[in-house]
Amino acid sequence: MTTSNGQQVNCRIWHDGELITETVHRSEIIEALHEPDRLVWIDFVDAHPADLAELIDALRLPPTEIEDAFAPNERPKVTRHGDHLFFTANTAKLTGPLGDSTEDRLQIKRISGFVLPTALVTFRRSEFDMAPVLHAWDQNPDLLKFGPRALVHGLMDTIVDGHFATIQQLDDDIESLEDVLFDQDRTGHTFQRQVYSLRKELVALRRVVLPMREVVNGLLRHGGRTNTELDGWYDDLYDHILRAGEWTESLRDMVISLFETNLSLQDARLNTTMRKLSAWAAIIAVPTAITGWFGQNVPYPGFSQPVGVWGSTIAIAVGSALMWWSFRRRGWL
Repeated sequence: MTTSNGQQVNCRIWHDGELITETVHRSEIIEALHEPDRLVWIDFVDAHPADLAELIDALRLPPTEIEDAFAPNERPKVTRHGDHLFFTANTAKLTGPLGDSTEDRLQIKRISGFVLPTALVTFRRSEFDMAPVLHAWDQNPDLLKFGPRALVHGLMDTIVDGHFATIQQLDDDIESLEDVLFDQDRTGHTFQRQVYSLRKELVALRRVVLPMREVVNGLLRHGGRTNTELDGWYDDLYDHILRAGEWTESLRDMVISLFETNLSLQDARLNTTMRKLSAWAAIIAVPTAITGWFGQNVPYPGFSQPVGVWGSTIAIAVGSALMWWSFRRRGWL
């Protein structure tokens, strides 16, 4: 179904967990909302509040929450107003492998919604993929008999599963960087750029994952005494969110450790290089000193004679060899 301005509105109606129809006229939506044995899902895609005034008035949605639903930077949250709940949640997905691209590969999409006594109303952009959510609802029709909280559970469970997939990919990326951490030839500018990119992605992901604790906790807290059969499902979902949050924090610590270890290795390599340069400078100082000494314009043993040349040459070779052996023995070379 579409609005008068061409905006897409998806709708499904269930009865006792069984899907009745997916093609619904606007008047049928309003009628179904007043039937207690019906479960309705209304989905506004790429819509604008002005285009939905009629349906919004029919659903009795407050203007302040409608503004939050369309706000571009609203944080994930759950609030209760009267007989309904308002929620906002974000998905997170990586669009490609770890590389040195300047484009952000972590894509965050938002969905907002209202949990009414017999309906779930969602607002999203077309970039938000609803297909996995619909699949989750179709896979658990027995849960849908418990009302809109079951729909919200399927939505949140799909979002959290997406978080886990993203965290797993970031974990694999960190492990791939750890494998080359001690390889001096592979920890140059590209490596540093990848580590910095991972840090940015984990910071952004942390802002998505951690607030989900309060979202699900709010859905549990405001669930009241109805649909207690779903409490166990929500408890399991909350456990998954805690695991995702802890996993994200551990990855953040690993990236920080990876960054600091790389800096420490660079300092150690620089110290080794400086030590080698200092050792070679000391070795070169031996012939410099001898040639400088014999280059003075005064008589010395072998002065102006071939034996003097051979004597200075032998002194340079022996002195340099002794210096090299001494530095080699200490591990400087």
